[in-house]
Amino acid sequence: MFEVRHYLSAESGRDVFLDWLKAIRDPVAKVQIVRRVNRMELGNFGDHRFCRDGVWELRIGLGPGYRVYYAKLDREVILLLCGGDKRTQSRRYRTRRPVLAGMAEEIQQ
Repeated sequence: MFEVRHYLSAESGRDVFLDWLKAIRDPVAKVQIVRRVNRMELGNFGDHRFCRDGVWELRIGLGPGYRVYYAKLDREVILLLCGGDKRTQSRRYRTRRPVLAGMAEEIQQ
């Protein structure tokens, strides 16, 4: 079993993942994404892969190819960083890399 947490932006305190999820117009895609995140809590990650620098990608083969980016903070905690689709894949990763580095420092303190 895993505990899923959401990353809150340091500047605004907003939930980056939920903001992205709310912006998706396709209700079927929203349900599928929420189901996949719920399955992660049970340890069933399905189609996922390691990107780099501690960032993982949950791949959802629906519509434009939705992606959920997350980090494993320890053996039981998963942090949802943000979401995107195949078109925004590299840009999303570049924006989350510094965030993850900063969070690693916070966790160690």
